[in-house]
Amino acid sequence: MRRRSFLLGAATAAAAGAAGYWRSRIVETTPDVRYPGMQAGHALRDGAVLPPPSAARRHEVAILGAGVAGLSCAWKLAREGFTDFVVVQGPEFAGNAAAGRRDGLDYPLGAHYLPLPSLASVHVREMLADFGIIERGAGDARPYYDESALVHSPQERLLRNGHWDEGLLPMTGIPDADAAQHAKFLSLVDRLRTQVGNDGRKVFSIPISLSSRDPAWRVLDSITFKQWLEREGYTSPALHWYLNYCCRDDYGARYDTVSAWAGLHYFASRDGHAANAGEGAVLTWPGGLAVLAERMRDAITQKLGHAGWLLAGTAARVQDTPAGPLMTCVQTGPQGAVSAYSVQSRRTVCAMPLFVAQRVLPDIRAYGYDPAVHASDHAAWMVSSFVMDGYPIEAPGEPLSWDNVVYQGQALGYVVSTHQLLRVARSPRSVFTAYHALDDQTPKAAREWLTRASPQDLRDAAAVDLVAAYGKEFWRHASQLEITVRGHAMATPTCGYLSNPGLAALREADGPVLFAHADLSGYSVFEEASWWGVTAAGRILGQKPELS
Repeated sequence: MRRRSFLLGAATAAAAGAAGYWRSRIVETTPDVRYPGMQAGHALRDGAVLPPPSAARRHEVAILGAGVAGLSCAWKLAREGFTDFVVVQGPEFAGNAAAGRRDGLDYPLGAHYLPLPSLASVHVREMLADFGIIERGAGDARPYYDESALVHSPQERLLRNGHWDEGLLPMTGIPDADAAQHAKFLSLVDRLRTQVGNDGRKVFSIPISLSSRDPAWRVLDSITFKQWLEREGYTSPALHWYLNYCCRDDYGARYDTVSAWAGLHYFASRDGHAANAGEGAVLTWPGGLAVLAERMRDAITQKLGHAGWLLAGTAARVQDTPAGPLMTCVQTGPQGAVSAYSVQSRRTVCAMPLFVAQRVLPDIRAYGYDPAVHASDHAAWMVSSFVMDGYPIEAPGEPLSWDNVVYQGQALGYVVSTHQLLRVARSPRSVFTAYHALDDQTPKAAREWLTRASPQDLRDAAAVDLVAAYGKEFWRHASQLEITVRGHAMATPTCGYLSNPGLAALREADGPVLFAHADLSGYSVFEEASWWGVTAAGRILGQKPELS
C-alpha cells in the first residue's frame, strides 16, 4: 500500500522496470525438460536395429527394470540369501519414484509419499522395519515410526475463495445439506474399511490381490465412480470436486472414467495407523519415495557385498532359448555411442510397464495377454519442480503446508520439498513440486501435446496452480525449473479392470518369464508395485504366493 504514495512519474518508471523484471525472470525460469524412457521406448516401438552384443553375462535370474517392483524383487531375493541375480536398470533408476537434486535441495520426480501401510501390507511393513523407518512393532496395529519420516504439520491446505483452508475436503462455508453429505460419505468410508465379503476377505485391501472377490461388491467395477455417487444421492458440488480430484491425483483420470470400485478402494483400503501420529498421516521425504528405492539398493549391495548386481542399460529384446531367456540390453556411452551386451538367465522377471514388455518379449500374447484387448490406458503426467529463492506472499489462512491444492484448479497442486527439514527457522530456499495429470484430454492426445509443446507451453502448464495461488509474485522467487514428462506415467483403473483376463494371466505366470509391475494391479502405487516384486521373488524361491 505504501507504493501508492509514489509520484506518478516514479510509479510509471517502476511499472516499466517491473514489467521488464517479470519478463527477464520468466526467461530465467525456462525449463529443463526431461523425458525419461521416451527415446528408448520409441526406439522399441519403431523397431530400431540393435547393435550386436559385445559382452555376455550369465546368471540364474535377470530382473528387467530398477523401478519399485524390480528393486523389491531384488531386495527380497537378497534378504533371503539368493545372490545369483542382476538387475538391468532401464532408462531411469527408481522409475516413478525417482528424485532430483539441485543446489543441495532434493525433490521428487514422481511419487512423493507413502500412506501408513495396513496390516495386509506385510511386505511393506517388513521393508520399512528393515530400513529403520518402523522402529518397533512392525506387526502391530499401530507401529512406532521414525518421526522424521512422518509428515509434519501443517499437512495439507486448500485455496478456496482467496483463503487457505485446512484439509482438502471443504467442510465450512457450504450449505448444511452439502456438509451433511460430506459427513455421510466419510462415515461410509469408515465402515467400508472393515467391511468383509462373503469369502471372509476385506472388501478393499492393499495389495488389491487380497481384496474380496464377493460379486456383490465387485459389481461396482461395472460403473464409474461418478455414476455411483449420483446413484447414491450425493449431489454436493464440493464433494464431487474433491472425489474427482482424488481420482485425478491417484489414478491420473477423472471420476467419470474411473471404476466405482477403484474410487472407493482409494479411501477404504487405507487403514494404516501409527503409535506416534494422528489419523491420515503419511510417510514422506524431501525427495519423495526415492529414499525407499535408495534404501533397497543399499541393502542389496550390503547383502551381496558388491554393487555389480545393478547393470546400466535397458533390456531391448528377450529371446526364448533352451537354457532360458536370453536378453539383449543396450546402453549409451558418454560420447553417445550405443553398445549392447547379452544376459543369459534361467528365469527372468519382467519388471517393466506392460506397454514396454510387449515390445521386448517375442510375443506377450503367449502368456494370455493381448495388448489389443487387455491393455490399460496409461495417463500422461508432468512433474515440475521450481527452485524457490525465498517465498511468495501468501493469501490469508493456513500457512504453507506440505501439500497445497487450489480448489477447482487445472492441475493437482504442489508439495514443498523442505517441509520435512527439522529447522528452527524456515529454509531460505525450497523446491515447490507441482503435479499435473493431463486428464482434460485422452491419454493419446495428451502424449501428442507433450511431444509438440514448446518449453514455454510446458512451463505455463506446470505453473498454472502456482500462478493461481500467488499471481506474478510467484515468478519473483522461481529461479530454476525442471519438468519431468511421463507420457505413460500410470495405468488407470477404468471400468472392468478387476476382471481383465489378460492381467489375471500375467499375474499367474510362473515359468521362465515372470511379471512384476504395478500394471498388474491396474493402477500405480508403491504398495502394489512392491507386492508384485516380492511375489516374483517368492516364486523364484519356491514360496507359494497368496493371490486372488
